[in-house]
Amino acid sequence: MSDSQQPPESVYNHLSKEESKVQKAPRYVSKFRQAVILENKATKDSMKTMGPANVEMPSPDKFLKKHSKEPKLPEGEFLTCTCTVRKPPVPKRTDIPPMEIHTKKDFSQTTVAVPVKPTPASVDSRKGDKQLLEQSGLVPKYVLKQDYGEVPAYLQKRREEETKTQEEYERFIAEQKEQEAKKRLSEEERQSILKVSYPTIIWDHFHREYQCLPLIIDTFSKKAHKKRLEEAMSQLEKDISYFETYTIIYKPKD
Repeated sequence: MSDSQQPPESVYNHLSKEESKVQKAPRYVSKFRQAVILENKATKDSMKTMGPANVEMPSPDKFLKKHSKEPKLPEGEFLTCTCTVRKPPVPKRTDIPPMEIHTKKDFSQTTVAVPVKPTPASVDSRKGDKQLLEQSGLVPKYVLKQDYGEVPAYLQKRREEETKTQEEYERFIAEQKEQEAKKRLSEEERQSILKVSYPTIIWDHFHREYQCLPLIIDTFSKKAHKKRLEEAMSQLEKDISYFETYTIIYKPKD
C-alpha cells in the first residue's frame, strides 16, 4: 500500500527536505518577578560581603606603629605642689605672749578616757560561742516599756479615720434618704383633690370630648382617639377610687 502511494524510485526523493524544527514552549516567567526583585533589593544590605566600593588606600608612611591603639588617659594638669595655704608665721621667741586670757575648759577631764562597758552576752557552748542578750529574747526587753500593752498611735489614727469616714457615709446616706423620702398627704389635701381637681376639671374635660365623638367611627384616627379617651377615663376612675378608699397616701417631695 505504501508502494502505491509513493514509489521507491522517484525524482522527488532527491529533493532536499526541510527539517521540521520542534517548537518549544516559551519559558515560564512568573508575573510576580518584578515584585520579588524589588523586595529583594529593598532588604539587601549594601556592601555587606564585598566591602565598600571605593576605599581610600592608606599611605605607606602611616603604617601601624607600636602602642598606637592602646587607650590613652586624658592629659591633666600637673601640680608641682599639693601643700595647703600658707599659714601665719610662728611667733618668735622674743615675742611677748598675750596675757589674761582665761578659759573654762577643764583639760584634765577631757583627757580622761571614758570606760567602755562590754555588751551583755551569753555563752551558749563550750567553744565560746556567744550571742547578745538584747537580741536573743532571754532578757525581758519589750515588757518593760512604758507603753507596753497599749494600742500604737498609728492604729489609733487609722481607727479614727475609719470612724470618721463611716460617719460621713452614714450622714450622706441619711441625707439621700431624706431627699428621696415621700411626703404624706393630709386629710384636707385629699378631700380638696377629690372635690376640686378630679370631678370639676379632668373628668369634665374627658367626658366632654367623649360626648363629642361622632356616631359612626370608621377611621383609624377616630378609633385611636376613642380608645385613648376610654383609657384616660378608666385610669381616672381608678385614681378616684384609690383616693376614696385609702386615707394614708404619700407623694414625692417637690
